[in-house]
Amino acid sequence: MKTIVGLRWWIIALVCVGTILNYLARNSLSVLAPELKETLHFTTQQYSYVVAAFQIGYTIMQPVCGILVDILGLRLGFALFAALWSAAGVMHGFATGWLSLGAMRGLLGLFEAAAIPSGMKAVAEWFPDRQKSVAVGYFNAGTSLGAVLAPPVVIFFSLRFGWQTAFIVTGAVGFIWAAAWYVLYRSPRAHPRISDHERALILDGQHTPALHGKRSTREVVTSRRFWAIALPRFFAEPAWQTFSFWIPLYLATERHMDLKQIAIFAWLPFLAADMGGILGGYLSPFLMRHFRLPLVWSRVAGVVLGAFMMIGPACIGLVASPYQAIALFCVGGFAHQMISALVNTLAADVFDPQEVGTASGFAGMAAWIGGLGFSLLVGALADKVGYGPLFACLGAFDIVGAALLVWLIRGQARNDYRIASA
Repeated sequence: MKTIVGLRWWIIALVCVGTILNYLARNSLSVLAPELKETLHFTTQQYSYVVAAFQIGYTIMQPVCGILVDILGLRLGFALFAALWSAAGVMHGFATGWLSLGAMRGLLGLFEAAAIPSGMKAVAEWFPDRQKSVAVGYFNAGTSLGAVLAPPVVIFFSLRFGWQTAFIVTGAVGFIWAAAWYVLYRSPRAHPRISDHERALILDGQHTPALHGKRSTREVVTSRRFWAIALPRFFAEPAWQTFSFWIPLYLATERHMDLKQIAIFAWLPFLAADMGGILGGYLSPFLMRHFRLPLVWSRVAGVVLGAFMMIGPACIGLVASPYQAIALFCVGGFAHQMISALVNTLAADVFDPQEVGTASGFAGMAAWIGGLGFSLLVGALADKVGYGPLFACLGAFDIVGAALLVWLIRGQARNDYRIASA
C-alpha cells in the first residue's frame, strides 16, 4: 500500500476536525442563549444551571473517558464517544424548557469529555517530543475554530429554519466524523500508510522514561508531575468557559447587541484563540532553539507569558466601547489558548503514551471543577454586580496557576521531566 508523506500531520488534522465539530455542538447553546431565554422563558441563573449540567457531566467523565480510551484504544474509543456526543447534540433540538435542555446538556458533557484526552493521546502516539507542542497547538486550534464557526453557522440556521434545526445540524455532522475516524485511524506502529522513515522518526524521538508496566491510576494522580499539570488547568479553565458560555449573553445584556451583531463579532475572540494556540505551539521550539531553554522550561516560559497577557481581559469592565471589550476578549482568547496548548503538551511530555489519556482526563476534571464553580458564580452574581468584577478575577487566576506550575516543576526530579532538549 502506498505510503503518505507526513502522515502524522494528516492525523492531527483529522483530530482537529473532530475537535472543531465537538466545539461547534458545544458552543451552539451560548450563541442561542439570548433567544432561548425568551423562547423557553428562563432566567440568567437558570441558564447558569443549564451550563452547569454540561460542566458537571464533563467534569465527572473526563477521567473516565481518559481511562476508557486507554483501555479501548484510541481508534474505537474516540469514534464511540464522538457518535454519542453527536446524538446528544441532536437531542437539544427537542428541548421544551430549561430543565429538559439542562438534561440534554448534561448528556452532551458526559460524552464530549473524551475529546481532549483522546487528542492528547494521539499527540503522544504520533509525534516526537520536539514536535508535540506544535501538534497540540494545531489540534487545540480546533476548540477555537469550532467556537469561531458557531455564531455565523448557528445563527444562520436559527434565523432561516429555527433554533431546533440549528441544534440538530451542529449535532448530526459529528456522526460523519466518527465514521471517518474509525475507518482511517491506526497507531503509528500499525498504520499501513506510514513510511518506515516517519515511523522511526516518531518512535526514536519519544524519550519516554523506562517503565516496568503501566502505572496504576493512583500512582499517576498522586505524582507531583500530575499536579504540575492539573493545578494550572484548574486556574486557567474559568477564563475559557466564561468565553465559551457567556460572551454572547454578555454582549446582549451589557453591550446591547442583537443576534446579527453577535454573529458578526462574537467569533473574533476565538479566531485570536486559534492564533494563540498555534503560535504558542511554535513558541516552545523557538525558545529551545534561540534561547537554549530545555524542553519543559520552554513550555513553562510560554505559560508565564500567557498568564501576564490575561491582565487584558481582566480590564474589560473598565472600557466603555463594546469594540474595546471585544478587543480585550481577543487578547484573552489568544493568551488562554497559548497557555492551554503548552500545559496540555506537558501531559504528553511527562507521562508515558499509555498513561496520557488517564493523566489528561484527571487533569481535565480538575480544570472543569474550576470552570464549573466560576460559571455558577457568574450566574449568581452577573445580574447583581455586573460582569466587570468577575472578568477581573480571570487575570489573577492565571497568574496564580503559572506560579504554581513554576514551583511544582522546580521541585520535580530533572530526569522525570526529561529537561534536556530533544
